[in-house]
Amino acid sequence: MPVTKSAKKAMKQANKRRVINRQVKNDMKIAIKVFMKKITKGDKLTDKDLSEVYKKIDKAQKKNILHKNTAARRKSLMAKRFNTAGSVAKTTKKETTKKAK
Repeated sequence: MPVTKSAKKAMKQANKRRVINRQVKNDMKIAIKVFMKKITKGDKLTDKDLSEVYKKIDKAQKKNILHKNTAARRKSLMAKRFNTAGSVAKTTKKETTKKAK
């Protein structure tokens, strides 16, 4: 147990950070698992599914929970799996018609 006042404060801060870091890392892992389950089940994947995983990985990397190369490697792996799934659903763009003036 910490003895000095500064050591007690440092322990409190470390505990707070650990809880937050665990939650961010856990959210990332869950997003990856959901994405991988969709692939194994053969469900249709959208760009939104991939961007959700990217978002969680980027957040973990921004908070220094993941090293930048680890984040890049995981994103690359997800993109590779997304492309090989063969279920790439193109996002539909609304076609605008030009009105005659």
